[in-house]
Amino acid sequence: MAKSNPFPAAFGSRPASVVIANVTPSVDGGRYPAKRVTDELMRIEADIFKDGHDVIAAVVKWRKRGGRTWEEGPMSFGDNDRWFAEIQTPSEPGDYRFTIEAWADDVLTWLHDFERRLTGDQTDFETEIEEGRVILNLAADRAARGRSRVDAEAIDDLVAQLMQTPAAEVPLLIGNPATLALLARWPNRSQSTAMEPALPLLIEIELSQFSAWYEFFPRNAKGLGDEHSTFRDCLPRIKEAGELGFDIVYFPPIHPIGNTFRKGKNNTLNAGPDDVGSPWAIGGPAGGHRDVEPQLGTLADFEWLVKESRKVGVEIALDFAINCSPDHPYVHEHPEWFFHRPDGTIKYAENPPKKYQDIYPINFHCDDWQELWQELLDVVQFWIDKGVRVFRVDNPHTKPFSFWEWLIAEIRKTAPDIIFLAEAFTRPKMMQTLGKIGYNQSYTYFTWRVTKQELTEYVTELTQGEMRDYYRANFWPNTPDILPHHLQHAPPAAFKLRAALAATLSTSWGIYSGYEFCENQPLPGREEYLDSEKYQLKQRDLNQPGNIKGFLGRLNHVRREQPALHSYANVEFVPSDNDQVIAYRKWSDDRRNHILVVVNLDPDHRQESTVHLPLEAMGLTPGQRFAVEDLIYGDIYHWQQTSNYVALDPRSKPVHVFLVHAS
Repeated sequence: MAKSNPFPAAFGSRPASVVIANVTPSVDGGRYPAKRVTDELMRIEADIFKDGHDVIAAVVKWRKRGGRTWEEGPMSFGDNDRWFAEIQTPSEPGDYRFTIEAWADDVLTWLHDFERRLTGDQTDFETEIEEGRVILNLAADRAARGRSRVDAEAIDDLVAQLMQTPAAEVPLLIGNPATLALLARWPNRSQSTAMEPALPLLIEIELSQFSAWYEFFPRNAKGLGDEHSTFRDCLPRIKEAGELGFDIVYFPPIHPIGNTFRKGKNNTLNAGPDDVGSPWAIGGPAGGHRDVEPQLGTLADFEWLVKESRKVGVEIALDFAINCSPDHPYVHEHPEWFFHRPDGTIKYAENPPKKYQDIYPINFHCDDWQELWQELLDVVQFWIDKGVRVFRVDNPHTKPFSFWEWLIAEIRKTAPDIIFLAEAFTRPKMMQTLGKIGYNQSYTYFTWRVTKQELTEYVTELTQGEMRDYYRANFWPNTPDILPHHLQHAPPAAFKLRAALAATLSTSWGIYSGYEFCENQPLPGREEYLDSEKYQLKQRDLNQPGNIKGFLGRLNHVRREQPALHSYANVEFVPSDNDQVIAYRKWSDDRRNHILVVVNLDPDHRQESTVHLPLEAMGLTPGQRFAVEDLIYGDIYHWQQTSNYVALDPRSKPVHVFLVHAS
């Protein structure tokens, strides 16, 4: 009778010799990928240790999903068995895997033991040197099998030297950096331990992390309250946005708008014959999600605009809103895709007490869900084929997570550079899960974080905790739906300071058209704009006096010029003595670029404070004289101490964005 194997199958042919645990980054234990962008410095950490006193060596390894060859880089011992590596992420976006491999290094262990023996009373080292010879010969054999004749011969020469070297000088012979580097190329990994399974890693294009967005309604591109603009009218606005440093121009839905229950001005139910309706009520006689509103032009006009915009360095983002007006072709062709009342009629959308009679929500769990999901995937692919690379998704939290995880994964199989921004102002865990399942960027609560404490706590949560690995915050001071209370009837300084916070606390930020003109008239008692563009054309002087275009343009160009402002998780708040003054610093990966931002949070009054700088962390020596250059206004200040005085008058200078110069 065959004898049963009492050992766990997980042991394989040999039990693991090294423990590898608590690996970061890891999102939900590897259920979702950690996110990084191309050519970014990425830090990987793990607890690595084993029984006994062997000296451990470890590497981190990565490859594209489905690839056969691993790239690898060495890991370094930190403290308390915590190891780390800093690697340059791949230059090509896509789905990757990374793992860690560790082993007891025979060369380092032998050298360590040899050095310890030298400190005792041992006088005969013949056995130890013979042991070293065997270890080195095996390394030479591995080099020869690896077809590195040069390294094999170098190790053979090292063996010959070892046999002629006095014991006291052996550590100098083997332990010098050049020799250790040579031997490290041919380690004995025969009993190594590899972390299994490998962890997922999503590498995205830089625009996924660093972007400035500008939103306007294409139907109002010319700012004429009595004339509907076209796609071709949009190009001057897009060119100006590019000149102001915006990378992405976002259009609300451009599809045909329904007639049934069309909304009038200020969301009234009595639309007149000239009312243009809400672009989120998608679908009409001219078609649905694959068509454009006839008053904007044709599909050919839109494709022309995408190409012309790209020539000036601007991507057009489309709104992917899965809304259907009662006039949408889907309603007639696929009534089974919608929710029905007991009498068989289709339900309209509600978010009590709000009612959206002009929109029918889709039932993602209907009996015909597979055909429905495929149709929506095809819609996204249709617009990608028209040149669109960026999508802002309307209310994704009201659709199943499984749908988004599937759709985004399908798109990325052939187009890994597509960007999805989640417009989800909802509960934190829902917003976080959208980030985990594939959204590149997400709207945030920044819009309502106003005080120094609120901003500090929120940005720290986003960038210093676990969210950093999967959730990229896009800070918007306003949207067509939201005119927050602190901007209502506010002076231009409020708009400047909120823009500065958004643009420097996060690497992605955006504004909705009208912000540059400091539009601040609310619908009474609401956080909404009076005479909202969502429901009407709006008269607007695009060059009206008092606009803050110059400030916004300078702010965006400073962002582009300073590497420290391109990294997402490198923000550290600096103590300041005044609660109305917030200060924080950012730095580049190579520590050569240091930015200090100081903002007056009070848009109405001059505020003074002392800020306290961590000089050594900024590459400065206490007592060393240094200069800080205000990149927005051009002033230069000379400082020397840890504590320095600042004064900010919101009427002239509500913010400093300092470049730190070591004198």
